[in-house]
Amino acid sequence: MKNHHLIHLYNRVGFGILPKEVQKLNKLSTEENVKLLFKKSKKRKSIKVDVSSIEKVGLSIEDKNERRKLQQKENRRLLNKLNVKWFDQLYTSETLLHDKMRLFWANHFVCSSNSTIQTIEYLSVIEKHALGNFKDFVVAISKNPMMIRYLNNQQNKKKHPNENYARELMELFTLGVGNYTEKDIKESARAFTGWFSSKNGFTFKSKFHDFESKTFLGKTGDFDGTDIINIILEQEQCSLFISEKIYKEFVNPKPNQKHIKKMAKVFRKNYEIADLMKFVLTADWFYDDENIGVKIKSPVELLVSIHNVIPYEFKRERYFQYLQFNLGQKLLYPPNVAGWPGDKQWIDANTIMLRLKLASSIAQQKQIELEPESAFEDDFETINKRKKNKAYFIFTTLDWQAFDYKTIGTKNKDWQDALLGTKLNKQTQEIINPLINNSTKDFCIAIMSIPEYQMC
Repeated sequence: MKNHHLIHLYNRVGFGILPKEVQKLNKLSTEENVKLLFKKSKKRKSIKVDVSSIEKVGLSIEDKNERRKLQQKENRRLLNKLNVKWFDQLYTSETLLHDKMRLFWANHFVCSSNSTIQTIEYLSVIEKHALGNFKDFVVAISKNPMMIRYLNNQQNKKKHPNENYARELMELFTLGVGNYTEKDIKESARAFTGWFSSKNGFTFKSKFHDFESKTFLGKTGDFDGTDIINIILEQEQCSLFISEKIYKEFVNPKPNQKHIKKMAKVFRKNYEIADLMKFVLTADWFYDDENIGVKIKSPVELLVSIHNVIPYEFKRERYFQYLQFNLGQKLLYPPNVAGWPGDKQWIDANTIMLRLKLASSIAQQKQIELEPESAFEDDFETINKRKKNKAYFIFTTLDWQAFDYKTIGTKNKDWQDALLGTKLNKQTQEIINPLINNSTKDFCIAIMSIPEYQMC
């Protein structure tokens, strides 16, 4: 497999690839490399934290409101721990394709909660179905307590249907805007009545379910939520909608309808996500020059790709939370039900400056000025105190020994190819040429500080 194709593959299904891995894997064919990625992704790992402390907090306090406040504070602390756990797993991932798919689906079936327990259950659904059957996935996410509460299906009862979930199911999760009617939304909402959540998870309460006949997307019957999902998946538009989202995330932000139609045909056979991804990753057009180096790295991709080169840790966990906030993407905290828009939306006047100096600041342990995120603070007194001094700085510890090991048997040109994955324009190459004889450490820091490194 050609080096630049291998680098492109790992930029899309992972967080880049280092020169030693390129040297080892370029001996395999495209099909063999893709097969290896799928094989490794079967050994997926759950993202969890110990939640026993939530019940223990405030046990000695009689006042229910005070006890609830303490438990909310503990939930915030544990959600931050869960956020870090997710990153730690990405840093050391052996299941790259699965991990990348989990990030994709978490930004597709979007929801959030201040409950750590519900968040872990939600991540478990994403983990189980990330490369599984899409129909099973939609049914499972529709029954997930966090999703039910996030989109108000807990209030969806016969004679008083709540349309929030029914609307987003079609608009954001399966069909896309304009491929259903307002009547379809109303009828679908009736079908999902009685789909509630409890402490034990999903529960169906028949007394709140509308058992009368419904007409949805041209079909009539005594439908429930599962029936609605089955009818949606019968629509050709569903396979096209999901295929386009996959294409824009893994191939090119600019959709190619010819290729998307081919993807949808494969996907529509049985809605197996793994079959769709195998088709995409082994397609000749996936490796076309027009698809290489055209995607802006998300903040998560940027942070993990830097860590893969120079392993780092933040001396204070809070600073890592602030950094994510300033970069514009904090895992577990999507901006809304539509998720992060991605692509060019990752870059603005503030984030581009932070992005360009991030690698050098981490590697050289420089200070980075950050704005705090008040949502993470404990009370108004703390917020007001910190408003007086808004400058926050990141301090890191680095594992240069691990970096030195990665450089054995490699040249700076190998690192340039692996880190950038695409040819540079003449002006940028002229800037880099004088640095080629620098130490590999300094050379990598320089490469990760140029605009081209923001792309993958």
